[in-house]
Amino acid sequence: MDKFFKLEGHGTSVSKEIIAGVTTFFAMAYIIIVNPAMLSETGVPYGAVFLATIIASAVGTLVMGLFANVPYALAPGMGLNAFFTYTVCFGLGFTWQEALAMVFICGLINILITVTKIRKIIIKAIPESLQNAISGGIGIFIAYLGIVNVGLVNFDAGIPGIAVFNNAGILLAIIGIVITFVLLVLNVKGAILIGIAVTTVIGIPMGVTDLSGVGATAGLADDFAALGTTFGAALGSAGIGALFADASRIPLVLMTIFAFSLSDTFDTIGTFIGTGKKTGIFDEADEKSLQEQPGFKSKMDRALFADSIATSIGALFGTSNTTTYVESAAGIGAGGRTGLTSVTVSVLFVLSMFLSPIVAIVPGQASAPALIAVGVMMLASFKEIKWDSFEDAIPAFFAAIFMALCYSISYGIAAGFIFYCIVKVAKKKANEIHPIIWVASILFLLNFVILAVL
Repeated sequence: MDKFFKLEGHGTSVSKEIIAGVTTFFAMAYIIIVNPAMLSETGVPYGAVFLATIIASAVGTLVMGLFANVPYALAPGMGLNAFFTYTVCFGLGFTWQEALAMVFICGLINILITVTKIRKIIIKAIPESLQNAISGGIGIFIAYLGIVNVGLVNFDAGIPGIAVFNNAGILLAIIGIVITFVLLVLNVKGAILIGIAVTTVIGIPMGVTDLSGVGATAGLADDFAALGTTFGAALGSAGIGALFADASRIPLVLMTIFAFSLSDTFDTIGTFIGTGKKTGIFDEADEKSLQEQPGFKSKMDRALFADSIATSIGALFGTSNTTTYVESAAGIGAGGRTGLTSVTVSVLFVLSMFLSPIVAIVPGQASAPALIAVGVMMLASFKEIKWDSFEDAIPAFFAAIFMALCYSISYGIAAGFIFYCIVKVAKKKANEIHPIIWVASILFLLNFVILAVL
């Protein structure tokens, strides 16, 4: 195992990688419940989406671990599943089969732009100041995700404010934050995972950790029967067959696929840059190989390819875009550095198929402190930015802040790219803007126009 994953060379161990995998899994396990609940609103059988979510996550994450040997986990993306449900199906009137067909095509596009090196060329084109901003911005985003998910910040008529500490859920979240940060300050090994476990146990007498589902039957037979409804539906007559049957809808279909692809692509790029830059997961030697080596010889090549195939696999089984999860940062923060972390997550996803009632008992209040802690760690990237220079500070600011406030990694990158172009043009340094940044900025602007029209 040490030889296959090169554990010693990465300064890690089997126990550390397994702990990291368990930490990542519980930071993102909510998707097992949330994704079926959301997509089933479109008419897709809940049990089918439940299994499709687990299968897509397990397969995509396993490929990431074994093929790329990096500690990232994949699952149907939050935001992309909302776009699938509320915009594509409810807003535009597409059936869920047609929406799955569009996701499948999006996956094929991702494979194409990965094989042709376009995605890694984009990564190499991003200026270092923006890479640091993306890394720090993801820190803000993931911490904000944890804070909002447990209700520590409320929105009254759109105005944010601190929560009133008058319910058990909020109090448990605060207890969990204190426990996790004390353990981190004391350099306790496995601090984040211990924090999740202890907070979950404390939540039992507080009435927050729900044990009512433990021991309940999962109804797997019915779920597998329902999976027969969604498996391959994207390629059937009700899917891709109906999608292009009406010529008048083709422009709308193409615009929707474009919106899917752009968000999916830059979410992944942002996650890799944000979590891999400071940890050495994609080391300098590996990054240099991106330009010269054909095929999938570098870790970045392999990781991008693993991510690209996951979307099409998920669509075949019956779920929305599968992407690399920013919550992988929780496991990386716990010390995960190789694919063994991902393999651990994949195994846990498979087990969750049979143990979903047990997995579901971990409340959001227990996983939120992990996200906040990792967010704090990632803010260190901001120190590399020249904040006393508006030329660097303005694009960095918009990339980082929009990432959190818009609840989207790709929109944060969009804001950073666009303001980078504006600043460079204003300084009469347009020649310093890489053509890829120009193209990406124009595509983002086009995407905003399309979303406004949709």
